[in-house]
Amino acid sequence: MRNPWKTLSSRLIYQNPWFRVIEDQVIRPDGKPGIYGIVDLAPSVGVLALNERNEVALVGQWRYTRQRYCWELPVGASKSSDPGMLHAAQRELREETGLEASEWIEIGVLDSIVGATTERATLFLARGLVQRDDAQDAEEQISVRWVPLHEALSMVDRHEITECISVVTLLRGAAWLGGNGSPSSPRI
Repeated sequence: MRNPWKTLSSRLIYQNPWFRVIEDQVIRPDGKPGIYGIVDLAPSVGVLALNERNEVALVGQWRYTRQRYCWELPVGASKSSDPGMLHAAQRELREETGLEASEWIEIGVLDSIVGATTERATLFLARGLVQRDDAQDAEEQISVRWVPLHEALSMVDRHEITECISVVTLLRGAAWLGGNGSPSSPRI
């Protein structure tokens, strides 16, 4: 399909270490001039860390943007020093939980808020877990909680886990595991 938008110019409005805000002068699909604002984010990752008891590692922290404490999966942005998304997932899991995994399976991708951001998340299932020391970022105060996979899925249903990468990673992981969290035939 042909792109109905025409970009006339682009300018950086704001940036910090986590994202950039860009404003484009455009010709809209209706032929009229307009602007389009874009929040440009680094590619991110979501990790479903599943132990041998079929429990999921959840991370909890105060989310400034929501002004409440949130439970999520280990989720985070890639860094320019990451040679790929798998490395970013391994780093995020270690930083937030202190866990390392011997088995990594890519289970999907997610484009978040496609009308406003460039964010794309790669989703992973991590198994064969070993506990090490965590390496949390200075602005994070994360606690780790283990819950059975079926309980984490119920937390999604009860709106206790609402962060989009976490929700989709949990659902994709459960589907990959056969719907009930057991390592039966994958369904993607």
